[in-house]
Amino acid sequence: MKRFALIGAAGYIAPRHMRAIKETGNDLTAALDPFDSVGIIDSYFPQADFFTEPERFDRHLDKLRRKGDKSKIDFVSICSPNYLHDAHIRMALRNDANAICEKPLVLNPWNLDGLQEIEAESGNNIYNILQLRHHPSIIALKEKFDKLPDDKIHDIELTYITSRGKWYFYSWKGDVTKSGGIVTNIGIHFFDMLSWIFGEAKGNTVHLMEENKAAGILQLKKANVKWFLSLDKNDLPEQAVKNGLPTYRSITIDKNELEFSGGFTDLHTISYQSILNGTGFRIGEARNSIQIVHGIKSSKPIGLKGDYHSFLR
Repeated sequence: MKRFALIGAAGYIAPRHMRAIKETGNDLTAALDPFDSVGIIDSYFPQADFFTEPERFDRHLDKLRRKGDKSKIDFVSICSPNYLHDAHIRMALRNDANAICEKPLVLNPWNLDGLQEIEAESGNNIYNILQLRHHPSIIALKEKFDKLPDDKIHDIELTYITSRGKWYFYSWKGDVTKSGGIVTNIGIHFFDMLSWIFGEAKGNTVHLMEENKAAGILQLKKANVKWFLSLDKNDLPEQAVKNGLPTYRSITIDKNELEFSGGFTDLHTISYQSILNGTGFRIGEARNSIQIVHGIKSSKPIGLKGDYHSFLR
C-alpha cells in the first residue's frame, strides 16, 4: 500500500483521483485545499488529515518524510489550478515523493526543462495524467493508423463545445494567466490524443481566438486537424439542443465519425495502475501537447481566410 497526499481536494477532478487511489488499494493520508468544501473525502478516506494552508501542509509532509520510509508520502496527486502545477510538483519532489499531475503539467514549454532538472536531482518521478491514451477506442485507433503509410495525410475535424455559465469567467479558469485560456483548459486533452496518434506538430493557423471560443488548423505529421473549441451554448448544434445536451463532442477522420462517447469512467484508475506499474506518462510525453497549445496561443488570428472549420461558416 502506497501513501498518497492530494492537492486541490475541493476541485472538480479530485474525486476521480480519490477513487483511483482507493481502487488501486492505496491510502490517502493528507489533503490540501484553501476551500473547506471537501466532504467528498468522507466517501473515500475520512481519516485523511486536511489542510487549508499550503505552508502547514508542506510542514506536515516534511515531518512525515523525516520519520522514515514507513511514514513518508510516496505520491502527491495534484489537482490544483493550472498555474500552480509547477510549484506543487516541486513541493512533492522536495518532500521525497513522486508527483502525479493533471494536464497541463505546466503552462509554458520551457518550464518543463526546469522540472526535468529537479526530477533528476530528486530521484523521484513526475507523471502526467493523459487519460485519453488509455481509452480503448483511442488505443484501437492508434494501432490502426500506426499500420498505415506515414506519407498519407489524413483530414480531421475536431469539435468540442461545452456550455459554461458566468461563474467560469469569474474563476481562475477564466483568467488566461492562470488557466492558459480555452485552448489549454479544454483543448489540450484532444491535442495530446491526436498528436499521440498522428505525430508531432508541423505548424498551425489560428482563425479565431476569443475569451469563450477558438478555432484553427493544426498540421501534424500525418494529419491536418481543423479544430473548434467553445464554451458558448449558442454554438451547440441543433441535435444537441433538441436533446437537452449541454455538451457536444465530435471528431471525424477522413469524414468518418470517431465514436468514443463512453468508456471514460475508469480512465483515472487505469492511469494510476499504469503509474504504479512503472509505465506512467512522464514529462517527455507531456511536452508535445504543451508546445502545440503554446504555439496556438502565440499565433495571431487571421480571420476567416483559406480553409477553416465548418462551424465558423
